[in-house]
Amino acid sequence: MSNITDESVSEERPSFFVPRRKQLLVGRRGIVASTLSVVIFLGGLVAVFYLAPGGAAVRRFYFDRHDMWEAFVGNHNAGLSSVGIGIFTNIWVFLVSEVFILIFGLTIAWTRMSKSPVLLPFRILATIYSDIFRGIPVLLVFFLVGFGLPPLGIAVVSYQSVAVYGCVALTLTYSAYVAEVFRAGIYSVPHGQLLAARSLGLTNATTMRRVILPQAVRTVIPPLLNDFISLQKDTALLSLLGVIEAVNAGTIYQDTKFNSSGLVVASLLFLAMTVPLTRFTDGLIARDRKRRLASS
Repeated sequence: MSNITDESVSEERPSFFVPRRKQLLVGRRGIVASTLSVVIFLGGLVAVFYLAPGGAAVRRFYFDRHDMWEAFVGNHNAGLSSVGIGIFTNIWVFLVSEVFILIFGLTIAWTRMSKSPVLLPFRILATIYSDIFRGIPVLLVFFLVGFGLPPLGIAVVSYQSVAVYGCVALTLTYSAYVAEVFRAGIYSVPHGQLLAARSLGLTNATTMRRVILPQAVRTVIPPLLNDFISLQKDTALLSLLGVIEAVNAGTIYQDTKFNSSGLVVASLLFLAMTVPLTRFTDGLIARDRKRRLASS
């Protein structure tokens, strides 16, 4: 009896384990193929930089190690600002703007979706606001805010630093986009949730705050993070107003030393900020997709 059982197990093992072995083999081949493609691609780029007729000049102009380090740390005696210190200006402007964008964008979305007759003028203003600031390039908004508000001579408004005007320009522009993201997330909540909340006697405000918004926020987090990745990059427009941030510091180095290695350093610093957030966003999107597929 034991012999029969052992034989049956030995006969079943191949049919059970072969697919798993094939999966491992295919996975290993895929890893090897992807690794080789990356190595060949990067090797081709390196070969272009080193074997091209003007490769040495390009490396000297963009990737000189001495100039990259000097641009990163700065040189006050030579009038060179630090790209490494300038990136902190980009970071704090991004963080401050992000807070105001979330608050302002949600307020605009809530106003546009309200049904109260009293809020009709505000709904019209919110719609006009969204249309205007989604239609005007952010570059022009920087010019209009940074060079338009100071000459007005209004107390408090006209006497702020240029970095504050940059935060205002970013907030005005991105709030219009974020408001539409919030609206899309709120509309994605099933209507049955609203009906169930109303059947329990909840008011419109309570239903929005405790039922609709918690579900909508989970839906809009990935697109919001994509908007904030763009926001991080657009903080470089502060240089238009004369703010010494990373890009402006790299530009000053280029104009002084006739070398663009400082701009490459600024690019690498922006990549160090945006790439982790991009991968985090991709992970959230993948997790949300799995959740939706599991629930369907």
